[in-house]
Amino acid sequence: MTTKEIEKLNNITKELSLKSLIGGGYKEFFFDKHFYRVIKGSRGSKKSKTIALNHIYRLLIYEWSNILVVRRHSNTLRQSCYTELKWAIAQLGVNDYFKCNPSLPEITYIPTGQKILFRGLDDPLKITSIAVETGILAFVWIEECYEIESAEKLETLAESIRGKYDNSEVFRQITLSFNPWSEKHWLKREFFDEETQKKNVSSYTTNYRVNEWLDQETIDRYEDLYRTNPKRARVVCDGDWGIADGLVFENFREAEMTADELKGYKPIQGIDYGWSNDPTAFISAYVNEKEKKLYVSDEFYQTHLKTEDIANLIKGKGYQDDLIMSEVDGRLINELFDCGIRRMQQVVKDKVVVGIVELQNYEIIINPKCSEFLVEINNYTWKKEKLSDRYLGQPIDAYNHLIDALRYAMTSLHVGVSLDIRESLF
Repeated sequence: MTTKEIEKLNNITKELSLKSLIGGGYKEFFFDKHFYRVIKGSRGSKKSKTIALNHIYRLLIYEWSNILVVRRHSNTLRQSCYTELKWAIAQLGVNDYFKCNPSLPEITYIPTGQKILFRGLDDPLKITSIAVETGILAFVWIEECYEIESAEKLETLAESIRGKYDNSEVFRQITLSFNPWSEKHWLKREFFDEETQKKNVSSYTTNYRVNEWLDQETIDRYEDLYRTNPKRARVVCDGDWGIADGLVFENFREAEMTADELKGYKPIQGIDYGWSNDPTAFISAYVNEKEKKLYVSDEFYQTHLKTEDIANLIKGKGYQDDLIMSEVDGRLINELFDCGIRRMQQVVKDKVVVGIVELQNYEIIINPKCSEFLVEINNYTWKKEKLSDRYLGQPIDAYNHLIDALRYAMTSLHVGVSLDIRESLF
């Protein structure tokens, strides 16, 4: 770059007016330097556009910084965060200094070679092996972070931006943004509850009222929601915690049951296999068909479990002699048999909705220690058509590993019928 070009860029950053770019409500957030900067908010609260402007601004003034942008699924990045960051570049008037590659996607700041990289958590190896040519990977933005199933997956990301750098002004930060989700989600526990939140955290809640550029029609629609659906207005308008919209199951509660209370209940077990992105999920429950009650009593839920690890967990919980209804995987079932788990029966995975309907006929009581199942059932929702906001007749393909295991377990109630009939149901 020429001296004249450098001076022009310096003038741009000096003359930036936050008020004119993003309006009010975000000054503290914009300059926050905590390691975790977490923001939840209602629709129309301009949080994504503010974060995009903030990261382009940082790339301009911190020549040592590079940025990683993450979502649960890589194919959602191009139409969301990538587009927002291109918009921010245009807003700042610095298009000539950036090269945008939509096919990767990737954004490069031409004067220094600093990068904005985009990755999905559906490819964890690409997350852990990220390297940059100039400076350091200093900032991570995780958009719609409620899609991430566990705090452990976030920790893996955090490891990618730790390390030493010989510059006193350097700081690192993970920004998490999302629309409010179920109060049972791990995000609330990790970042918003004072008793359990991580260290070095700043958390924010915002709403549509700080967005000066919302049109009146949109504002009227939000405000009318207080009249027509006050419960939903808390989430959509106020950015508050609530129950996930469109829950598949609403027939559940959290409680413990004693051995005396479980007299007349039948024990059932089920397992759904995974490896890296998806966990291996095992569930144990008790069913009272007459009273239509189901008690979820025990679980395990872990990634990277080898066959011997699975067998040891089953044995450690004392279920090795019980009938376990299993996802179809002949090789794994044979290996588990050799490890001493010898009462497993395969159940095919399709026709999910039929299994859901059966579970909806029961009151589901959940032992509080089954924390992963509580997260799933509080976040397992019906798919929604994007344009019309209409619910579809299929659930989302997320928050369903233990729920799938429970569907399999329920097929043990039909052991008296043929395997073909049982497989046709699920």
